[in-house]
Amino acid sequence: MEYDPWVLFTDLGWIFLLLLIGKLLRAKLKPVQVLFLPASIIAGLLGLLLGPNALGIIPFSDQIAEYPEVLIAIIFAALPLGATFDLSSIAGRVGALWSYSQAMYIMMWGAGLLFALAVLGLIWDLPNGFGAMLASGFVGGHGTAAAVGTAFQDLGFEEAQSLAFTAATVGVIAAILGGLALVKWGARTGRTNILADFSDLPTELRTGLIPQSRREPIGEGTTSPMSLEPLAFHLGLIIVAAVTAYYLTEGAGAIFPDLSIPVFAVAYVVGLLLQLTLVRIRASRYVDRDNINTVTGTSTDLLVAFGIAAIQPTVVAAFLVPLVLLLVFGLLYCFVLFRFLAPRVFSEYAFERGIFTWGWSTGAVAMGVALLRIVDPKLESKTLEDYGLAYVPIAPVEVAVVSLAPFLIAAGFAWSFAIGTLAIGIAILAIARFAGWWGSGSSFKESGA
Repeated sequence: MEYDPWVLFTDLGWIFLLLLIGKLLRAKLKPVQVLFLPASIIAGLLGLLLGPNALGIIPFSDQIAEYPEVLIAIIFAALPLGATFDLSSIAGRVGALWSYSQAMYIMMWGAGLLFALAVLGLIWDLPNGFGAMLASGFVGGHGTAAAVGTAFQDLGFEEAQSLAFTAATVGVIAAILGGLALVKWGARTGRTNILADFSDLPTELRTGLIPQSRREPIGEGTTSPMSLEPLAFHLGLIIVAAVTAYYLTEGAGAIFPDLSIPVFAVAYVVGLLLQLTLVRIRASRYVDRDNINTVTGTSTDLLVAFGIAAIQPTVVAAFLVPLVLLLVFGLLYCFVLFRFLAPRVFSEYAFERGIFTWGWSTGAVAMGVALLRIVDPKLESKTLEDYGLAYVPIAPVEVAVVSLAPFLIAAGFAWSFAIGTLAIGIAILAIARFAGWWGSGSSFKESGA
């Protein structure tokens, strides 16, 4: 099939149809509601089953595996736009949440790599980057899975993208099912500070449909539609930053043929420079973060659906047993942090903050938010507000790790990278402990106040 704009259009048409079907299933079927599966996951699984890699009913083009690479560039370009960077209040207010989240993130990279190299490598002949599939899928989610998978593919690990997307999909399901089990346990044993009974959950959390009385605007109009639609203005900022990043990486590749720079990493830098420019010319007040989040949220839904639909089952089958063992190890890692470390780090709302980081560590930040809304529907714990501050220093570390990890591992530094990231994570926790950012509890408290 010759690829042209209509092929792209039909690919989008099929994936949006599957997203709508996923939304309908979530709204109407009780078993789906119990699982709390996002429509994008349902759409991706349907696309995988019905697409060319399985039954062949949906005629997706052979380009659907490339779409996540474009979408992740859009998402990373949008991250800095409309964001504020106030570092002065981070240490005193959110030191515990930052240290826990930063250490959890960076140590998962080291732990996954070390487990694959030192344990799984004794039994199977695995690529050096195999252990990186854990962090790129779990704590990174489908976005990082697209970025890392693409980078590894370019470096010779051709199965990486399918494995990373499989890990991300398993991570989201584990985040939801495991998170719901932990929420029920916490509510039953009195460890939750706000949610008294799991049956008290509002209907919209189950169905995903918001009643009219509780609906909120998805953004503010900062430009007049007479000149340019607000959504088009915000989409324009993001796309220009992402396309600029593409041209920069293409130009660098032409000058230095042996240099391979991920577009998404450059997109973040371009987006950051654009945001700083807007602040300098006093135009940043016309950038509405909610509109930016609408664009990135839509891009993420598409990325998840296309990414899962493009998984190659034969690749997953070839690595099935070591992949299962790696993911089980990852779940144990996340559970140990939630059950034993979180209660010692957080002095207030320990369960709520712990369940948020459980969702993030297994299924990306979106799953953490979903679980937090279950135990803290009115966001009384201020976990999200504090996380927004804590993420300011986390973001550049995340971008650096995602950008550099594939190249360092492919260059033969897998062991050094694994040990180094573990050491850095432990050092962060030790510094936070001695700085007095930790709480004094040894178990989940019964009262957050």
